Amino acid sequence: MAIRSDLLWFLAFQVLLLDALLVNSNRNCSIEGSMSKLESEFVMLQHQLRGDFKVVDGCSFRVSGFDMIEGSDVRWWGALGEDFGNLSRGFEISDEKLNRTYKNETFVVNLKNVSLDQINVIAVWDKPTASDYGHVVLRSSVNGTGLSNETKPNKDGKYQGYLEPTMFDNCKSLSSNYRVRWTLDSEMEVVDIGLEAATGSQYYMAFGWADPGSASELMLHADIAVTGFTEEGMPFAEDYYITKYSECLTNRDGNFQGVCPDTIYDGDDPVGLVNNTELIYGHRRDGVSFIRYQRPLKSVDKKYDVPVSGTANMTVIWALGLIRPPDTLRPYYLPQNHGGPEFVTYGHLVLNVSEHVNDCLGPLEADDKEDQELIIADGQFALVVTTGPAMRYPNPPSPSKVLYINKKEAPLLRVERGVPVKFSVQAGHDVALYITSDPIGGNATSRNVSETIYAGGPQIEGVPASPTDLIWSPDRNTPDQVYYQSLFQPKMGWKVQVVDGGLSDMYNSSVVLDDQQVTFFWSTSENSISIAARGEKKSGYLAIAFGSGMVNSYAYVGWVDDTGKGRVSTYYIDGRDALNVHPTNENLTYVRCKSENGVITFEFTRPLKPSCVGTHGVECNNIIDRTTPLKVVWAMGARWSEDHLSERNMHSVTSSRPVRVLLMRGSAEAEQDLRPVLAVHGFMMFVAWGILLPGGILSARYLKHVKGDGWYQLHVYLQYSGLAIILLGSLFAAAELRGLIMSSVHVKLGMTAIILACAQPINAFLRPKKPSGGEDTSPKRLIWEYLHVIIGRSAMVAGIAALISGMKHLGDRYGGENAHELSWALIIWFLLGALLVIYLEYREQKRMRRARSLGRSNWVLGNSDEEDDADLLPSNRTIIESRSNQSQRMEVQLEPLNR
Repeated sequence: MAIRSDLLWFLAFQVLLLDALLVNSNRNCSIEGSMSKLESEFVMLQHQLRGDFKVVDGCSFRVSGFDMIEGSDVRWWGALGEDFGNLSRGFEISDEKLNRTYKNETFVVNLKNVSLDQINVIAVWDKPTASDYGHVVLRSSVNGTGLSNETKPNKDGKYQGYLEPTMFDNCKSLSSNYRVRWTLDSEMEVVDIGLEAATGSQYYMAFGWADPGSASELMLHADIAVTGFTEEGMPFAEDYYITKYSECLTNRDGNFQGVCPDTIYDGDDPVGLVNNTELIYGHRRDGVSFIRYQRPLKSVDKKYDVPVSGTANMTVIWALGLIRPPDTLRPYYLPQNHGGPEFVTYGHLVLNVSEHVNDCLGPLEADDKEDQELIIADGQFALVVTTGPAMRYPNPPSPSKVLYINKKEAPLLRVERGVPVKFSVQAGHDVALYITSDPIGGNATSRNVSETIYAGGPQIEGVPASPTDLIWSPDRNTPDQVYYQSLFQPKMGWKVQVVDGGLSDMYNSSVVLDDQQVTFFWSTSENSISIAARGEKKSGYLAIAFGSGMVNSYAYVGWVDDTGKGRVSTYYIDGRDALNVHPTNENLTYVRCKSENGVITFEFTRPLKPSCVGTHGVECNNIIDRTTPLKVVWAMGARWSEDHLSERNMHSVTSSRPVRVLLMRGSAEAEQDLRPVLAVHGFMMFVAWGILLPGGILSARYLKHVKGDGWYQLHVYLQYSGLAIILLGSLFAAAELRGLIMSSVHVKLGMTAIILACAQPINAFLRPKKPSGGEDTSPKRLIWEYLHVIIGRSAMVAGIAALISGMKHLGDRYGGENAHELSWALIIWFLLGALLVIYLEYREQKRMRRARSLGRSNWVLGNSDEEDDADLLPSNRTIIESRSNQSQRMEVQLEPLNR
């Protein structure tokens, strides 16, 4: 049995050996022509992969200077093309695994079961995520020439990749997260420089040569290149010259000074004589910025460029810091103060570009490698899912089109457990959205891979004209990371971060402000309001302000300072200059501010009405009325400095218009010009309370001595006309403002006045009958007359107070122009009315005294016996009538004359 077992093992070994020989017999390890001397470099796509590639023979290749951040299950991969379809159908070409971090290493890779003439692309491939970390194109799959379309011969006749050149001859570490790489071309008298830093996307990287004549102030008169990325993610490299330790400013004589582009000093440079820093390539990968540029050793610009020696030691300077993008006043990038300690964010060293240096061991690793756009889902607003071209897809290779959410390409999506997420799918009938545990998507079961589907499916597809909604509620059992993908095609979506409850759970209401860049959260109580603001775009600071614009507004600014501490400060802004930004002493509690992937979020609680006992600060006027729409604007920028506000227009992006936030309703609407609406409302109320109703009262008070009932007709017509205008004006305002909330002082006064005014016609309808003849006035009649007078005059007082409070309300809350002047005009109007009443009262008293002197006085509190309607209170009519009757009953007795 032992012999038979050994025989079986021997036969099996012979079969395997024969199979290997047959396979190897089909491999061609000899290679000729251009492929035999192919030297290229890896195209860096992810994980900071870089290295030189050189063919050894048809079955092996050498990799040198190889850097890569560790992956999950990474292999050497072969494919017929570098596109998504070919790489997805590729296969392993070596038994070697790349499941660790590589630091500037050199080794030979032997192929298995394949030769170089059978593949066109060699890639470093992560199998679980179908992810291409980087690759080398051996030959074009189109022309079959044996050369990559991305390569061209150099001066030595060797072929070197040049589409994304990340390899250099030399490298030196400037700080723990900043490196400079360079390659000197002595014949062409140029030097290629690569700047590489693990820093934020809105940071600049500066490097250049100090003025040889400067011994101490190395940065003054230095010739530097300032590099970075635009807000659209495009690289730039510009030639700068330093004349002062400040950002570029214009002095009084019109000349520029500071850290300014060379072109600013001498104007436009159409032929590149002044700005001779030529951008070659740039990218951001895994939170690391990389810029490659080229500059001549000796420039034709003798004024602003420092000649670089190709053999001698020279002093170079460098810096890292935030950069402010161009604006309308200064259309160029403005590097801000680098801050921080020396040799961390700035420094200098002696460098000889001809000496070989390489102290950069291993790839740079950023603390936050997720550099994709971030969208934080909110349960109240749908996420619009569409498709678009793959421009910067985070998981290459990408298909021709990928998923866009809210017009952002394959963003990182963050959701909160317990908060429903609504997707409005408008990506087309060939794209079905689903939430899956599989990082590739496209129905993992078709690849014989298991997956868990949390939401969505084949029916979740739609177009803009007929979208399909998907509501997904992540719960406590949802993993911390899942993926949104298309069920019909793989690798169209990206990651979903599932976190515990956040802002949406902490605040009762939220709205997205204008331009969909800032989300505003709030919760109100009886005396305070809690507010949070979150930017949807990476920035150095985020500001929200209450007002129609930043000017004449109260602003709240959140940022993270140089020490990494989140800060929130309040300001009053009364102009467009930095000198017009005034800090306030507003009492903020529960203050928090943080930055995640460059996205600023800050929170605070403040009283609705600031406590200003014994003080008169500008913050005392920053009153929030829950019943009044709160106009909110926002701004973002690269940097905020609380102590040195000396720059103008520090923001790089602002809201285009205010949004009216309805605090009590939890909604918002675009700002409208309500001043015409309020002007019509105010004019109608002025006509009623300032002209008609006072005129009706005066007619009843001072015109009763006129014969006939004209005063009574005038009184009734004016009162009813005024009341009709009041009701129309109130309905007009309520319709335009979509309701009235009674907690407003103006609304309270107005409603009180309206109720009192409406009570008068009812009172008149219910008045008791006037006593006839010599009857005494009844108690009911007496009570009615007192009520009629008191209610009417109380209505006038409340109406006048409502008018004045309305003018103040207009000025405080809606920014009405000339509201202060109009308030004083209104007060003067009623003062003049009061003087008129005093004069008329004097005339009436004088008339009454004259009437009494003639023996007929018939007025008490404005009543006469002319008409029944005039009897508002009992008069001395009974006494007069009694005397009159007595006089009428006097008997004249005639006695005869007795003579």
